Amino acid sequence: MKDESTTTMREVLTTIWQRVLQQPSIDVDDNFFDLGGDSSLALELFNEMAVACGRELPPVMIYHAPTIGALATLLEQSTPPRCPPVVLLKSGSKTPPVFITHGLGGSVMDFFQVIKHMQCPNPIYGMQAKGVDGADEPFDDITDMADFYLSAIKEVQPRGPYLLIGYSLGGLVTLEMAQRLRARGEEVALLAMLDSYPHMRYLVPMQRLRQHLRLAKRSVSLVMKLPIRDAIAYISQRSQRRLRIPGDRNGKARYQSPSAISPVIQRVRESAYAALTRYQPRFYNGRIKFVKAEITTDFPDDPIAVWSKLARGVEVETVSGDHLEIITTHFEHLASILSRYLREAQG
Repeated sequence: MKDESTTTMREVLTTIWQRVLQQPSIDVDDNFFDLGGDSSLALELFNEMAVACGRELPPVMIYHAPTIGALATLLEQSTPPRCPPVVLLKSGSKTPPVFITHGLGGSVMDFFQVIKHMQCPNPIYGMQAKGVDGADEPFDDITDMADFYLSAIKEVQPRGPYLLIGYSLGGLVTLEMAQRLRARGEEVALLAMLDSYPHMRYLVPMQRLRQHLRLAKRSVSLVMKLPIRDAIAYISQRSQRRLRIPGDRNGKARYQSPSAISPVIQRVRESAYAALTRYQPRFYNGRIKFVKAEITTDFPDDPIAVWSKLARGVEVETVSGDHLEIITTHFEHLASILSRYLREAQG
């Protein structure tokens, strides 16, 4: 006998899926990604589901429940489902797997297009931030993040060699993971950091001065263009050092109103930024593959000057666009570079 509530939920979800995916007919067992779904459509889908079903789920859950039937089951549970720290983003037949760590926002959904275009036979897993499901408090310390992710990684891959990629804040988390793995005698075959830098307080004085001047100039330019209410909110956030403002393709700041961010994600971001301010990288006795955004916004303009003093070796390549655009716009170029890194790391 069918459960009436589940049947009703499936009908609600079917209507939403048909509208978002622009498909006239969708079966409850059809896979979201096979229907042309991507990260932006997943965000739209889960926003509509939150309104219609009265329960907010992180969009990354689409990887765990990629069908209407599976999502209906999750939504009918009495307690909200927890988001596991390791998410399989792309299946593969070759070992070892690849592990990629999220940026400041905590979601691996940002890597959808990059991973889709990567040419490698290895499975790719994403490290998902604790707290994005609203069930737990997020970490505010990078060493805690590293321990948490390493425990999860060990369940997937008990022994090295390890292939590690980290974007933005995730680059620092991945660096700390690599430090700990090497200290245990494990091999780190690849450590790739994507436009990832320490907090400015840990830069050398000249780099710190140049960055302060650039950020001050951008802040003044941005505030002059904002409505009064948003300008006041922006100044307050910056004074409390809670919100990092990414840049656009012209190197100008983009303001994002706090009302556009859910409270759960805002808490994850604030905790992640607190972790960034506390983390001082130690010298890494290994090599770093570093990908730099061509347009410098919030970050130092010379990654070699930063990382050559903190690693045995660093190689830098540049991708067009700013910090966000390397994964949202110029993802094919980035995917090509990462695919080459993986081939080289595996011989």
